[in-house]
Amino acid sequence: MVRGSTVLHLKGAGGVSKALLDIIVCPLSKQPLRLCQETQYLISDEIGVSFPVVDGIPCLVPKDGRILDEKDNMRLDKSTKEPITDNNMNKG
Repeated sequence: MVRGSTVLHLKGAGGVSKALLDIIVCPLSKQPLRLCQETQYLISDEIGVSFPVVDGIPCLVPKDGRILDEKDNMRLDKSTKEPITDNNMNKG
């Protein structure tokens, strides 16, 4: 187990370990989170919520999440690689 704990302490961007980023998911949508390099927040692109990282520890309590507004939430549609807007959200 010592070997595994060493791997979890390898720090990625923002002080969050790379191994941890590979396994943690949004507490609300259960989808993967991505680390925003600019804000150092974990972003759930699925539901448009960000979670803070404090001293390298993700705060994933739902009440700590912040709903992103349009300027914060420049998400890309996974199939078209275009920003998601009201016009292209309902494309099949």
